[in-house]
Amino acid sequence: MNASVEETLISVWRQALVEDFGTVTLESGSYSVRRTSRSRLREVDFKFEGQMLRGLEQNPKTQSRWVQLSREGKKVMQCLRDRQYIANVVDGKVQFYGHSGRGE
Repeated sequence: MNASVEETLISVWRQALVEDFGTVTLESGSYSVRRTSRSRLREVDFKFEGQMLRGLEQNPKTQSRWVQLSREGKKVMQCLRDRQYIANVVDGKVQFYGHSGRGE
């Protein structure tokens, strides 16, 4: 059974941010979690249904509506496709931006 995009994003979030794994394992393969050079945020590039996506830990030093949640200690992951934000995962819940997240 193939995982949905929501299940996949939650799995990436859980493995990278909650469980602090160095590698995220999905149906499509295993992907290394690394740190960004400037802010040392965790990020992971992974494949879902033939598309490359990126999970990026929310930077608590930026201006965003998600920053407050991050500052409160919640694990917030931004999800990108083609350098555009498509969704956020907070506390195991996915919030898509507009129509950009589901199968487009």
